[in-house]
Amino acid sequence: MKYFYGEFSGDEFPTQDKLFGFDQMMDFIMQHGEQALKALEQMMKDPKKPEHSDLLEKLIQEGLLDKDGKGKLRLTPRALGRMQKRALMEVFANIRQGQREGHEKVTPGQGGERVEGTKPYQYGDPVSELDIHQTLHNALVRQGISPSGEGHPAKINFAEKDFELHLHEGMTNCSTVVLLDMSGSMMRYGRFLAAKRVAMAMQALIHSRFPQDSIDFVGFYSGANKIPESMLPLSMPKPVTIYDYQVRLKVPIDQIERAPQHFTNLHLGLQLARRILRKRASENKQIFIITDGQPTAHVEGDFVHLLYPPDQRSTIATLKEAVLAVREGCRISTFALIEDYWGMDWVGFVDQLTRLTKGVAFYTSSDQLASCIMESYLSGKKKKAHIA
Repeated sequence: MKYFYGEFSGDEFPTQDKLFGFDQMMDFIMQHGEQALKALEQMMKDPKKPEHSDLLEKLIQEGLLDKDGKGKLRLTPRALGRMQKRALMEVFANIRQGQREGHEKVTPGQGGERVEGTKPYQYGDPVSELDIHQTLHNALVRQGISPSGEGHPAKINFAEKDFELHLHEGMTNCSTVVLLDMSGSMMRYGRFLAAKRVAMAMQALIHSRFPQDSIDFVGFYSGANKIPESMLPLSMPKPVTIYDYQVRLKVPIDQIERAPQHFTNLHLGLQLARRILRKRASENKQIFIITDGQPTAHVEGDFVHLLYPPDQRSTIATLKEAVLAVREGCRISTFALIEDYWGMDWVGFVDQLTRLTKGVAFYTSSDQLASCIMESYLSGKKKKAHIA
């Protein structure tokens, strides 16, 4: 039997009637992933606790849980949507108001919501967006009112230079890949749970406000894989299975799933992110890296090298891959989780990565991760046109 320990928050332990509400159950699933669903399945089968089975059956009837062909519980799209919206509300509740520039550029004509201000008309601009009041004002200031005969209305002569247009928010599109560190150390300090909450909040934000954007999540460990949206709440860091002081393993890349999984292969994660972004036609492309340590794995030819303590070969291979991503037009931001102050020597890798890619680095703790990522996503990817 495995035991997991965490810091007691001081909150009162919930009673049974509060333990299995939807929000509480979703927190349970977010914290424990697929193991939580398996535990819920066992509860449904427990004849001594029929009230638990009734509560879960009610969630199934409401379309929040479902069973596959083998009778295993799974989350429904409706449940995922509710989890994403709740995560978004929690994240934005902690972000300071008025500190982000936004996600748009100011342009004339149609495109987004109308904003304050006007600009002179230029050939090709949509005349449907003329600001009538400002245009009329310009004409009157320039020439005044032309006199007319008695009983006839005054005439106003307009020139092209009188015309002014409303300004609108013109939206830029962006493709983002979030690289989630799933190595064994991400289990500590609630790091991976915080990263998942931010990931789901970003999904809700894009679905509701920026549907022209795309976002993909890639988990990197000894290998790397794209995380489907439906599996994001169930994803978990890989358990540590080797405790040797020194590890030097060479594994065929097509057999990497049979190797110990808890290493940090950011190199392979960046390769997968590049392949995803090559398929996107967005104006802006960016990679967000969430990690708590330097690489301990890399790819050479058809083999993956798992190396602990960290080896310079893994560092060099990862940095080269990051530079290739930048040359393909990607912006790289790194979010370094630094609760382990006694082991801060690894941030030198983040400094190298940031310098070589001319990117951005955030040294943050898990409880500040949401603010860092949301601020960076909302303000860092846009291109703003300044109109004099």
